[in-house]
Amino acid sequence: MFQTISTFSPTVLALIGGVFAFCFTTGGAAIVFFFRKVNKNVMDSMLSCSAGIMLSAAFFSLLNPAIELSQKIHQSFFLSIFLGFLVGGFFIFLCNRFIEHSPIELTKHFSIRRCILLITSITLHNIPEGLAIGVAFGTMRYGGSLISAAVLTLGIAIQNFPEGSAISLPLRRENVSRFRSFLFGVATGLVEPISAVIGAFLVLKIQTILPFVLSFAAGAMLFVTALELIPESQTNKNKDLMAFILLLGFSVMMFLEIYLG
Repeated sequence: MFQTISTFSPTVLALIGGVFAFCFTTGGAAIVFFFRKVNKNVMDSMLSCSAGIMLSAAFFSLLNPAIELSQKIHQSFFLSIFLGFLVGGFFIFLCNRFIEHSPIELTKHFSIRRCILLITSITLHNIPEGLAIGVAFGTMRYGGSLISAAVLTLGIAIQNFPEGSAISLPLRRENVSRFRSFLFGVATGLVEPISAVIGAFLVLKIQTILPFVLSFAAGAMLFVTALELIPESQTNKNKDLMAFILLLGFSVMMFLEIYLG
């Protein structure tokens, strides 16, 4: 099966990967049809595991290949890796600041405003995640691993599941219909297949930007992880357990990258 898939173009694979990750967002949003509220321990465990996977993927699937490629094509480490990593994190920082200080009055009800802020924030976060998927598959043109790209996509997809439910469930609590709550959750993931194709297209056309784009995606992913996933999971009273679950997620991703990548 993997041999057949490997014959596809990186752009097509990026689209498939983006759609796969999008399906997990849809699955998470669909929880609203079955539950009004998901058990906090389950949700926090999923977030912790996702954080570990994302941290591991950021290094093994993005930063490490970026460093190797920059050395291969004799690029400046500062410009391609160091600066790209910081710019990726700063991009998410600016997105969050823009949303938090937006002068537009979305609604008079604070709880609804908070939901809209969450929708916008997660949508913006899905853009660099989609780019990361596209970049990972795009590197196959230059010798990158299909398995490595697939594992990264799986890590992002797992993270998308709780994100989808994190949109639909709060909306449902504000008496939004189940179907509309589901649609809002689904909408946040639509940007992922699009940005995945864009990421793959850019990599295929301009090899020299690849180290920067990889580092940018890694910085964005780490900032999101540190800003939202880890703090949210640590609101659980079993903080030590959440930390061990994070380590487990990191270890599983590391194992798959090293032995299958």
